[in-house]
Amino acid sequence: MKKLENYDLPADLKNMTDEELDLLAIEIRDFLVDHVSKTGGHLASNLGVVELTIALHKVFDSPRDKIIWDVGHQSYVHKILTGRAAEFDHLRQTGGMSGFPKRHESPHDQYETGHASTSLSAAAGFAAARDLKGEDYSVIAVIGDGALTGGMAYEALNNIGSSKRNVIVILNDNGMSISKNTGGMAVHLRSLRTSRKYLDAKTSVKNALGKVPEVGDGMVSTISNFKRGLKYGIFSDSKLYGGIIFEELGFTYLGPVDGHSIEELVKTLTSARNIHGPVLIHVMTKKGKGYRNAEESPDKFHGIGAFDPETGQELAKKGHTYSEVFGKAALDLADEHEDVTAITAAMGAATGLKPFHEKYPKRTFDVGIAEEHAVTFAAGLASNGMRPIVAIYSSFLQRAYDQILEDVCLQDLPVIFGIDRSGVVGADGETHHGIFDISFTTDAPNLTVLSPSDGNMLYDMMKYSYSLNAPVAVRYPRGGCSWDPDAKSDFDGKPKRLKEGRDVDIWAVGNMTAHALKAADILAERGIDAGVVDVRVLKPLDTSLADPEGRIFTVEDGIVTGGFGEKLAARLPKAVVTELGWPDKFIEHGSTDDLYRKYGLDAEGIAESVVNALQSEK
Repeated sequence: MKKLENYDLPADLKNMTDEELDLLAIEIRDFLVDHVSKTGGHLASNLGVVELTIALHKVFDSPRDKIIWDVGHQSYVHKILTGRAAEFDHLRQTGGMSGFPKRHESPHDQYETGHASTSLSAAAGFAAARDLKGEDYSVIAVIGDGALTGGMAYEALNNIGSSKRNVIVILNDNGMSISKNTGGMAVHLRSLRTSRKYLDAKTSVKNALGKVPEVGDGMVSTISNFKRGLKYGIFSDSKLYGGIIFEELGFTYLGPVDGHSIEELVKTLTSARNIHGPVLIHVMTKKGKGYRNAEESPDKFHGIGAFDPETGQELAKKGHTYSEVFGKAALDLADEHEDVTAITAAMGAATGLKPFHEKYPKRTFDVGIAEEHAVTFAAGLASNGMRPIVAIYSSFLQRAYDQILEDVCLQDLPVIFGIDRSGVVGADGETHHGIFDISFTTDAPNLTVLSPSDGNMLYDMMKYSYSLNAPVAVRYPRGGCSWDPDAKSDFDGKPKRLKEGRDVDIWAVGNMTAHALKAADILAERGIDAGVVDVRVLKPLDTSLADPEGRIFTVEDGIVTGGFGEKLAARLPKAVVTELGWPDKFIEHGSTDDLYRKYGLDAEGIAESVVNALQSEK
């Protein structure tokens, strides 16, 4: 076999035999393990879709045919098969290739994704545009069973089914295995229902009956009703019953299909391409397929840093993380108060709630990838006397903005939001950076917003949040933090001055406090005496430590527009306030250190901004 970089892909796939395609799948898996072990990334999900992606590019002609990946974390194989294998040495690295589909990278990346449950709505839009313009190509959306828990996916399914447009939906189901009996029945029914002769005959009979005067339409309706009853009778006691839901929504349901058989996938996809109207193909895959460590621990290898490919162990040594501290604080609150519950949107382990679930399984709720539902569900719990803690990544919580406002804050309900991954998160890039939560949470009435600068402060903020008996959001970054389980912080619900300064003040939010202290040291070497305030409480805004006519610089790991700095400046109209934070744009992927340096938010950059501003004023 040639090296992947030497293929002419996807063109070479068209002429490869089944045996050559199977060998290619093995080579791709070896390639993925080798490269992701060095750069980190989403491994298990990509190992699971190798054969499916090969089959897609063999049957369809990308980019003419539109392949849309839900979430996009499983698009590595797609990138390999569209000529980008050579770029994997810098996958997710600063200046390198993204781990998600990006339209600027390749014409084969039809739609940019990063959040779940969006592919079907996008596919519906692609198909509508195609039909309006009188064009002829296939639109294929690949969505996982996890993403199908999102309500937006069902809205799109309903719309696609009623539209009758030609859209192929591939449900990549890696949550269960395929039994031989069910698989055999599925193959038989699929071969019958998708054969060209069957489809032509079905259409001809329907058209012919419809032309019979007076009774034709009735006969068509009777036959359709009989078929529906027979279908329920045959499938009601089998795994195929799930397909009935999709059939009733207007889809032709094909499956289950063995997602690791290229031959079977190619046949099914070819048949689906010939069907008029919406089609849903139920593909069964195994997450982490072909790499034992990932098969045994698919959650661990869903998104992983650099690791030893032999042992599967991550190379970086980990101390305490903010997520871990949050989870410990939530668990301790549950130990103290029987009304405490925990809610996650399919990210229990990642948000630190696994120990909570293990100890209090009945008080833990994983609602799936359904952030809107998670927040309103929490509001319902709180309305009936419970004290819910909701743990959601910052960029994912954006989806529930209306629910935060209308269902929690409007009713002033005691829901605690653990906003994980606030600020920039590094390699996952634009779709995952949590740089907007300061702007949208501090505008919400009745919501207290907190931001810790270390692990002990986060722990104490959780205790404080429970005591308020009101809506609270605690935002904290991804990654490590200092934490002494036997120590307490001095958090008292107010900002704290860490350093006095004669010339300027630096008001720092959360993890930017450490940068601000270092910047103050750099400024001292340049003859500028800078004070530092750890803001800690973003809302309600306390300006008691501020000189109302002083020179203030604010530093936040959030977008400047609508951020903390602008709100502080509005409260201190006679002060001269310079806001430092992320500019009004989507921030690219790269290491957090590189991004801080590039945008002047590391210690050196903050100090330079202070010096430049003071010099320009002189």
